[in-house]
Amino acid sequence: MSVPENKSELLEAIEESFDRLWRELAAVPEGLTRETTLEGHAKGTVMSVHDLVSYLVGWSELVLKWHQRRRAGLSIDLPETGYKWNELGRLASKFYFDHAELSWPALLERLADAKARIVVLVEGYSDAELYGAPWYEKYTMGRMIQFNTSSPLANARGRLRKWKKAKGLG
Repeated sequence: MSVPENKSELLEAIEESFDRLWRELAAVPEGLTRETTLEGHAKGTVMSVHDLVSYLVGWSELVLKWHQRRRAGLSIDLPETGYKWNELGRLASKFYFDHAELSWPALLERLADAKARIVVLVEGYSDAELYGAPWYEKYTMGRMIQFNTSSPLANARGRLRKWKKAKGLG
């Protein structure tokens, strides 16, 4: 899918990326979700499918946090308080840790809930608010949402498909 340039394309990208990933996740046996055999987010690391979904939940909830703080008139630390953009491997590890105690079904529910809340968030903005002006550095609000929702969902699907193939699951 091409890079979204308006609200409807952004919503379509989020829905499509989520739906495709969701179908892949549904075919993963729960007993394999904690096995650390999937290529990690930081170079030379491995993670579990549970970690992969934790990462997606973490980023989605971070996007929601940015916008909640924005609406409240508070400052936004991008990407997250205590992290710089060159520390995304460390941030990924935080997301894994933050969701480690969740069961597989609870984690999937959290992902679905975060996605639904992102859709509501996007629906609440106009095209002009999403794509009319830079929001963070040179990036529009819509582009920043896409960078941290539909793009990682699509990337996760590719990682998961490769892992499933190696496991003989797909």
